[in-house]
Amino acid sequence: MTQIDKFETDNSKWAENWPREYASFREMDDDTTKTKYGGSGERDYLAETPENVILFAGYGFSKDYLQARGHTYAVKDITETGRNNGKLPATCWSCKSPDVPRMMSEFGKKKVDNPDTATLQELALAGAGEFYSHSWNDFKDDITHPIGCLDCHDPDTMRLRISRPALIEAFERQGKDVNKVSHQEMRTLVCAQCHVEYYFKGKGKYLTFPWDGGMSPEAMEEYYNDADFKDWTHAISKTPMIKMQHPDYEVYSTSVHAFRCVSCADCHMPYRSEGGAKYSDHHLQSPLLNIANSCAVCHRWSEDETRGRVNAIQDKNAEGRSRAERAITLAHFDIAACMQIGATDDQLASIRALVRTAQMNWDYVAANNGMGFHNPQECLRILAKAVEKAQEARVEAVRLLATYGYTKQVAYPDFSSKEKAQALNSAFIAGEGPDLLGGFKVSKAALN
Repeated sequence: MTQIDKFETDNSKWAENWPREYASFREMDDDTTKTKYGGSGERDYLAETPENVILFAGYGFSKDYLQARGHTYAVKDITETGRNNGKLPATCWSCKSPDVPRMMSEFGKKKVDNPDTATLQELALAGAGEFYSHSWNDFKDDITHPIGCLDCHDPDTMRLRISRPALIEAFERQGKDVNKVSHQEMRTLVCAQCHVEYYFKGKGKYLTFPWDGGMSPEAMEEYYNDADFKDWTHAISKTPMIKMQHPDYEVYSTSVHAFRCVSCADCHMPYRSEGGAKYSDHHLQSPLLNIANSCAVCHRWSEDETRGRVNAIQDKNAEGRSRAERAITLAHFDIAACMQIGATDDQLASIRALVRTAQMNWDYVAANNGMGFHNPQECLRILAKAVEKAQEARVEAVRLLATYGYTKQVAYPDFSSKEKAQALNSAFIAGEGPDLLGGFKVSKAALN
C-alpha cells in the first residue's frame, strides 16, 4: 500500500490504493444524466420556473440558478456561477474541496500545542475561524481539487471521519460527540457536513448550522428570528428574507428511511461487486439511475414499478411546490402594491413576516434535493404551511389596500419567462417598478 499523506487533496493519488473506488468516482464526470426531477444534466431552475426569479429578487439566485452537477465539478461550478461576483467570503469555499480542511489546518497549526501530532480534524477546528475571515479570492489559487477522498476518509485507516468544523460544532451545541456515532450513522453524517442548511454568522462569516433548537423549519425560523438574521432584503417587497440552502440531512432525519437506519450511502453509494471484490460505488447519483443496486436491495419490485412509485410521490410534491411558488410570488407583488399606495413599514410588518415564513418553508423543500422524496409527508406538510402563510399575507394586503380605498385586483405584471421576470427585478431595483394599482390615486379622505 502506498502511504497517503494526511493532507493529500489530490484524489488521483488515492487511486493507487483504491483504484475501483476512484474509477467509479470519475464516472461523475458524466454531466448528461437525467431523471424526471434530477440528475447531473443541464437544468436552469430560473427558466423552468420563472417564479424563482421573483422569489429571489435582489439576490444572486435570481441571476443564476442551475442544477448542481456531480462532485467532480464542485470547484469549477462555484467559480463560474453567475452568483459569484468575486466579492464572496472564503466561507463559500467550505463544501467544495478537500483543500478547505487542508487550508484550515494550515491556520490551525499556529494555534495548537502539538501541530505535528494533531489530527486534521483538530487542526481544522482550530483554524476554521481564520479561514472564514478571509475573502474568496485569497484562496482561489490554493483550492483546486474537487470534493473527494480526504473530505470523508482518514488516509491512515480509511475510516469515515468528519473534516468540517461546522457539523462537529453543531453536534457539540446539542451535547453530542460526532466522533462517537456508529459506522452506519457516519455513512450519513459525512454527507451532512455539506448537505444541510447553514448560514454565515457575524462579521467573521463563521459557517454555522442553525440546529440549536431543532432541525425543522419552525425551529430554524425561531433561531433566525432570535438572531435578527436575514440573508437579503427582497427587492420587490422589501421583506427581510432567509435563503435556505439544501437541508437534505434535516429532511431525511425524520423520514422512514432514517427510522430504519438506512444511510445516505445505502441509496446513493450502493455496493458494487467486481472480480470478487465488494466496494462502495463512489459514483454518487440519483438511485433512480441505479435501481438494481439501490432500491431493489430492499424493495422487490420491478424497475419500472419502482420508478413509477417514486415519480408519483415526486409529482405530488412538485404540485405542492408550484402552488406555493405562485402564492408567495403574488404576495410579494401585493406588498409592493401596498407600498405604492403609501402603506408604512409598520403597517406592512405583519404581512412581511408572513411572507418571510411562507418562503422559508417553501425553500426548505425546494432547496432540498429529491423533489420531496427524502420525506414526502413532511415536505407536503411544510408546503401546505407555505401556501397557508402566503395566502394569509395576501388577505392582509387586500384588507390594507381597502383602507386606502383600493378594492380591485392588483395589476400583476407578466413574469411568465426568466427574461421577463429578470427585467421586472431590474425595474424594481432601479425604483422604476410597474404601476400595480392601474393608475389608482388615493383620495384625501382615505389618507385622513
